[in-house]
Amino acid sequence: MERREPKQRSEGKRSEGKEPSDIVEKLVAINRVSKTVKGGRRFGFSALVVVGDGKGRVGHGHAKSKEVPEAIKKATEAAKRQMVRIPLREGRTIHHDIKGHFGAGKVILRTAPAGTGIIAGGPMRAIFEAVGIQDIVAKATGTSNPHNMVQATFDALQSIQSPRQIATRRGKKVSDIVTNRQGQGTEEASDD
Repeated sequence: MERREPKQRSEGKRSEGKEPSDIVEKLVAINRVSKTVKGGRRFGFSALVVVGDGKGRVGHGHAKSKEVPEAIKKATEAAKRQMVRIPLREGRTIHHDIKGHFGAGKVILRTAPAGTGIIAGGPMRAIFEAVGIQDIVAKATGTSNPHNMVQATFDALQSIQSPRQIATRRGKKVSDIVTNRQGQGTEEASDD
């Protein structure tokens, strides 16, 4: 009896920790995999999951299991452990255009004005919805393999730098960096 009471208390604490978090879970891909053994094949399932809080934090996870729900659960736990923060501009888009790649997967992410929405396909759309990006234009080239597309998108997102990070690195004020960015946009428009 004494051993069971501490066990029940610790389980209760774990479930309390999960309730307050508002985490968005997106299943990107599920695949049937097999292992060939002496007597034939043993089948299992692999799952690729993206999780995010909708406020700039996102992670992805991949796991395998004999059953689909178990594979999804394991992948979700792995994704929660690997969450990273992505700097967002006005909480709706990325700060600047960026390219990312992983293996044969290449992605191009472009900022977009308010009201554009998410113009992206497949796995990239799931990532942007999980991270909380509302306006973005994205193009994937090279491969349509969801694993490589997810990795390439994360490569691009992790390369984004906010004006605050750039100002800190250069020893300038944030207003100087943002003013220069806006000035460049007007010059490009006048060249056309």
